[in-house]
Amino acid sequence: MRKPRSTLITTAGMAFAAVLGLLFALAGPSAGRAEAAAGGIHVSNGRVLEGNGSVFVMRGVNHAYTWYPDRTGSIADIAAKGANTVRVVLSSGGRWTKTSASEVSALIGQCKANKVICVLEVHDTTGYGEDGAATSLDQAADYWVSVKSALEGQEDYVVVNIGNEPFGNTNYTAWTDATKSAIGKLRGAGLDHALMVDAPNWGQDWSGTMRSNAASVFASDPDRNTVFSVHMYGVYDTAAEVRDYLNAFVGSGLPIVVGEFGDQHSDGNPDEDAIMATAQSLGVGYLGWSWSGNGGGVEYLDMVNGFDPNSLTSWGNRIFYGSNGIAATSRTATVYGGGGGSTGGTAPNGYPYCVNGGASDPDGDGWGWENSRSCVVRGSAADH
Repeated sequence: MRKPRSTLITTAGMAFAAVLGLLFALAGPSAGRAEAAAGGIHVSNGRVLEGNGSVFVMRGVNHAYTWYPDRTGSIADIAAKGANTVRVVLSSGGRWTKTSASEVSALIGQCKANKVICVLEVHDTTGYGEDGAATSLDQAADYWVSVKSALEGQEDYVVVNIGNEPFGNTNYTAWTDATKSAIGKLRGAGLDHALMVDAPNWGQDWSGTMRSNAASVFASDPDRNTVFSVHMYGVYDTAAEVRDYLNAFVGSGLPIVVGEFGDQHSDGNPDEDAIMATAQSLGVGYLGWSWSGNGGGVEYLDMVNGFDPNSLTSWGNRIFYGSNGIAATSRTATVYGGGGGSTGGTAPNGYPYCVNGGASDPDGDGWGWENSRSCVVRGSAADH
């Protein structure tokens, strides 16, 4: 069975994680920067929006397609649990069988048929610089250009996640230039989709490399349409670490999602409650790892047993039906006729939900202020 991933963190890395917020300050994007043109999923003022301007907050699941291409019903099963997004594992051919353009088209079709947004990612880059089998972000960019025909015209439905966890704990300082170069290659080839970029350090950014350089990476994208993704496992084992990291991006007007996380891991015990609650209060997307098929000692990360949607694990039950879970907080994209997040909806007490979550609530009491009236932060103490 495929050992899907490794997020082993060095001792020095764990020490860094403990003081991450004190060591790194994130410089915000320059005032007056150009925003991505409306049309398709795009970034504006640090938020992910649909083409019509509706706020879109990802609530979804990772699915290991490239190792289980026969599990053709998984996207439908995930959607049926309430997810509005599926992050789909693909291969550029460097480590596993290349996912062809026709397969990419079919996967996009499945996402559209089941009314979920597709985040498509190349997994071959995992741990580059530390894992000798991993491929570079430049090679991943070449893959995306090679399947451009399957992606064109799908900007409303697809986010291109250039490469999974593109650096390990070796030579990770190269992440900034490599990421800028990959973005430039995709834009130069005419790909206009929202792009997602994963952090180094096996996605966890314990070094603060992505956090410190996100503003310059964002500014390097001529479309200003790049979303940052952090993977939260053992490095994020306290609520303070979770809040510090996510607030740094939100407070600086930079788009961030939690692209992977679990409720336990071999490198430490992530605080999934804090991850989900903080993401909800800030209006930040999250994508749990993963639907099914984990091996190599991390089978506990499966949300369902044996790809059976009727056999939820404790992790699956938590992420779908627990506090701040997918079933309660997911909103179908408006491109599929969902309510979206343009107004945020209405809380049970009759007040509107805050579109910008905790960013509109500086004192943290659950009450914010938007559009000249009070609003409620979804999932807060005021949400009743």
